[in-house]
Amino acid sequence: MDTGTHIVMGVALGGLATLDPVVHNDPTLFNAVLVGTIVGSHAPDFDTVLKLKNNATYIRHHRGATHSVPAILMWGVIIAGIIHTIVPHVNFLHLWAWTFLAVIIHVFVDIFNAYGTQAYRPFTNRWVAHGFINTFDPYIFMLHVAGIIAWVLGANPGYTWLSIYTVIVLYYIKRYIDKREIVKKIHDYFPNTEEIATSPTIKQNTWRVAITTSSNFYVGSVENGHIEIVDEFEKVPLPNNELMNLAVQDSNISAFLSFSPVYRWEMNYYDDFTEVRFIDLRYRSKEYYPFVAVVQIDDNMRIMSSYTGWIFSEQKLQSKLFIGDNPV
Repeated sequence: MDTGTHIVMGVALGGLATLDPVVHNDPTLFNAVLVGTIVGSHAPDFDTVLKLKNNATYIRHHRGATHSVPAILMWGVIIAGIIHTIVPHVNFLHLWAWTFLAVIIHVFVDIFNAYGTQAYRPFTNRWVAHGFINTFDPYIFMLHVAGIIAWVLGANPGYTWLSIYTVIVLYYIKRYIDKREIVKKIHDYFPNTEEIATSPTIKQNTWRVAITTSSNFYVGSVENGHIEIVDEFEKVPLPNNELMNLAVQDSNISAFLSFSPVYRWEMNYYDDFTEVRFIDLRYRSKEYYPFVAVVQIDDNMRIMSSYTGWIFSEQKLQSKLFIGDNPV
């Protein structure tokens, strides 16, 4: 989920903690728990700082180690431990339990959007992305805002958030059913389907889909249950040659390939260099594919420039690529 939603979820868990008699009867512990749930609800995304280094590092590691099983266990202990050193007289077990729950929920809700997370590390590095909740879901966010307002106006926080989270659980079930129906229709239409990447949009009944069959990639949209294919690409394996072998060793390209499960590639030849471009097919927006990785290799088989990231115009992409350097 987005940062704003994670933060309001932290506030919500702080309110829900008032159902715990130990927290309810100790105002200092309640305040400590509220801080713990807010920080814990955002902590796994502290890896966003990696973007300061370069896009390749960020793409390869974001929602990776910080969302893993060891990290989930670590975050709760560290955050609760720091808070407990400031207010050592409060009950550590209850402070840790609610903080730990906030971390778990952060990672749990992240697996339902299209970006996904490596939540099962170290057992597997597989990306888990169920793709039926938008990264920013206005319904979920507004329910949290409404709950916060009701709390400020005097509503019982525990029962208010218990009611709201019951609604949210039902909403998740509804969205899962929506996705299941879309997947069934696609399998009926393309019997040789191997993989389907779904990506819900902010609009409730509009989805993006990227379909992998045995021979092709199909990119389309689903609106009110109607599937429209807007692009079709032949499924071509990467060539086993010196140029491609060099390209995939570049840090930007390898980071892209470690993350993207559905992509196409192309080679563009110029007077002094060859450009190899990889294009993620999951995020088509306004007839453009914004998530790419590009490397330029000169005639002497040297990497001149490369880039990976989100780019929404060809002009902007070319400004990131320049001869004689390797931008990040």
